[in-house]
Amino acid sequence: MIYKSIDLSVTEGVARLTLNQPELGNPFNAAFCEELAQVANALSGRNDLRAVLITGRGKFFSVGGDIRMFADDLDNLPDNIRTWTAGLHMGIARLQRLNAPLIASVHATCMGGGVALIAGCDMVLAGKSARFGAAYPQIGYTCDAGASFVLAARLGIARTRRFFLFNEMLDAQAAAGIGLIDQLVDDASLAEETEKVVRQLASGPTRAFGAVRKLVNQAFRQPFEAQLEDEAQALAIVAGSADAREGITAFVEKRKAKFQGR
Repeated sequence: MIYKSIDLSVTEGVARLTLNQPELGNPFNAAFCEELAQVANALSGRNDLRAVLITGRGKFFSVGGDIRMFADDLDNLPDNIRTWTAGLHMGIARLQRLNAPLIASVHATCMGGGVALIAGCDMVLAGKSARFGAAYPQIGYTCDAGASFVLAARLGIARTRRFFLFNEMLDAQAAAGIGLIDQLVDDASLAEETEKVVRQLASGPTRAFGAVRKLVNQAFRQPFEAQLEDEAQALAIVAGSADAREGITAFVEKRKAKFQGR
């Protein structure tokens, strides 16, 4: 399927999701919100997915919300917001439920919802010229796209509040310092270093990765005893997988495991 706002390809188990409205700065507009849900739905139906890479095309990774679109119909904006976020949030939720790890590679300015999108990824790489901005407070808005959840998980609650309340703009070094990004690299090396990470995660035990992602995401939302039980159940299920069998066999045979994502 061809999308207007997203370029999607899947090769050898790696989905490459590129924000693809470069002439507009890759905004979170109506087309993107609708199509992200469609893309996530398509990916969730695949059983061969090993990793998902999210990038942006053009001068910006993403400018965040499409302010011109907001301004076109201020009277109906509250209802429109509910419509747009329905698709956006469904897409983000379905991406989070994938077994395949999510990787973001940020080459340039990333604002508002774009920051939320990358913060929910398992691995975030950025070039040294990338910048990260809260954006929402500048137009009197609160956040969306899971920003309050994923940023609090990455940065801590107090640091997330400060990021929003002071409408901060962080350079890549500062973003790395607070944990918003995981790996800071030279701009010229970003594509190469990103591919290394993609290949490493795509060759891992995908079902185990998915279980770990789910366990960590729910970690502080239930009692410790419940988390222990969920860990035990997840481990028991994964232990019966083909990859777990391969991992044990490879260890005993003193060779590198060849995981198939099953």
